[in-house]
Amino acid sequence: MKRHTAWVIFAIFLLSGCAVPKANYAPASVSVSEPQIGVVSSVSVGDNMLRQGVYTEHEAIFVPQQINAGAYTIFPGHYLKTGEDESTEFFSPGGSQPGKVEKSPLADNWSGVIVRKEQPPRICVLTVYNSAITTCNTGNLFERRKVPSLTTDSFQQTLIYSGRVGNKINIAYREFSNSLARPAFNNNVEYDLTDSKIIGYKGAELEILEATNQAIKFKVIRNFNSAVR
Repeated sequence: MKRHTAWVIFAIFLLSGCAVPKANYAPASVSVSEPQIGVVSSVSVGDNMLRQGVYTEHEAIFVPQQINAGAYTIFPGHYLKTGEDESTEFFSPGGSQPGKVEKSPLADNWSGVIVRKEQPPRICVLTVYNSAITTCNTGNLFERRKVPSLTTDSFQQTLIYSGRVGNKINIAYREFSNSLARPAFNNNVEYDLTDSKIIGYKGAELEILEATNQAIKFKVIRNFNSAVR
């Protein structure tokens, strides 16, 4: 009987109460256009000369080192935000470097990672029964980041420098949707600099200042026209 009572007290000590998961977070849509118009830039062969598009940016935490949380282990990686309430933020493994959680054989299955809005904040594992383990650590155990999220709204146009042969330079055009290249919208173009130092493609215009078979120096005059996704 005493042993049973001790286990009950221990279980109560471990459980910090219920935290009902929230899914009320919406990532932000971010526009990117670089380099800036009128700024002299230099890139090497194979690098982007011009990049323009829209992607989704997700709030996240990054765990750099393994965290022991009682019967659970939080492994290094990204955990994307899924929601929050007055006291708690909810996260799930994701992104290009997703983390993961492992449990001991007798522990309940886990549903996510939470951060308690306390000082200092606590990072905990949320079980499928919405209970959070209090034996997780506090302190500087994670970093807050914003990471690109792969969604159907992601779209990007790029010009890539492919080198010089004689007086001609080679430029590659690429379109990406949801981080995947769109083969039908890829092209390689050759420009003769003896005709003009101004080159253009799909509305974008660049002034070529110097070009070798290793690198190119240029200035953006105009960005791409809006493209149909």
